[in-house]
Amino acid sequence: MSIPELRLLQEFQTGTGYGAYSECFGLDDWNDTSGLEAGWSKDPEFLARLIPFATATGGGSFYAIWRADDREDLAALPVVVFGDEGGEHVIAGDLRGLLRLLTYDTEPSVDHEEVYFHRPDDSGHSEAHDEFVTWLGTHFGLAATDDPDEIVRAAQAEWGERFAAWKEPYLNI
Repeated sequence: MSIPELRLLQEFQTGTGYGAYSECFGLDDWNDTSGLEAGWSKDPEFLARLIPFATATGGGSFYAIWRADDREDLAALPVVVFGDEGGEHVIAGDLRGLLRLLTYDTEPSVDHEEVYFHRPDDSGHSEAHDEFVTWLGTHFGLAATDDPDEIVRAAQAEWGERFAAWKEPYLNI
């Protein structure tokens, strides 16, 4: 994979373990479109604009980079989530936004209408959570978030309508 952020995260994940630093998150095979093909669309134009790269939930939801335009820096493109029970939403404006979401250390809830994060006050953190937060600050100068919905709202304000219009012809066939 040619994205420095994900290459570094893969190295971190190799050292800590899949799912060990943010609940249910793990980098997967780069651009494995089988989930998209099985649950959304086999249209080559649809698949060409999405790059699946990570598991989002224990149930099978996953993250993909949406090639909203033809910029070369894939890390600067929006990240979308595809829910295991349906629904697809912009969740972060770019990869660094997703990395901050991961510091909240809970899986997203995804349905047809919305995506949101809920973390009970009494729930503990993943085994390598603190190490991940430190790693994120060291490598990218980013801090943990205590309001993941703020990141989601900002991404949806910037990209949500455009993503909804783009996906509609492929999903309503």
